[in-house]
Amino acid sequence: MRGPSRKKVRLERRLRRDATNAEVKMWLALRDRRLAGFKFVRQEAIGPYVVDFVCRAKRLVVEVDGGQHAESERDSKRDAALAARGFRVIRFWNNEVLQNRRGVLESIVMALTSDES
Repeated sequence: MRGPSRKKVRLERRLRRDATNAEVKMWLALRDRRLAGFKFVRQEAIGPYVVDFVCRAKRLVVEVDGGQHAESERDSKRDAALAARGFRVIRFWNNEVLQNRRGVLESIVMALTSDES
């Protein structure tokens, strides 16, 4: 079969539609190359995983998590699998995004530009 699987596309669409407040706020800051000119997409499938946001050019994944992700072994395995595919993963808590979005965005810019000379 060519192209993305229908099952993954349905999942990605549902995740976009059911985004948390923190994910919506983050997307408003990342979309349309608003963050330092870097292009992000949301709810993108990478292998068997669907990530919240990804800058493909810099291979940076940004995850916005709720409390259910605290010390999650599953997230650790997921991060390792994404790292094996060449992606860096940075995670922020929902309350960080809602209460300190500016600081979160500065951290993302630092991660995006840290490998540039």
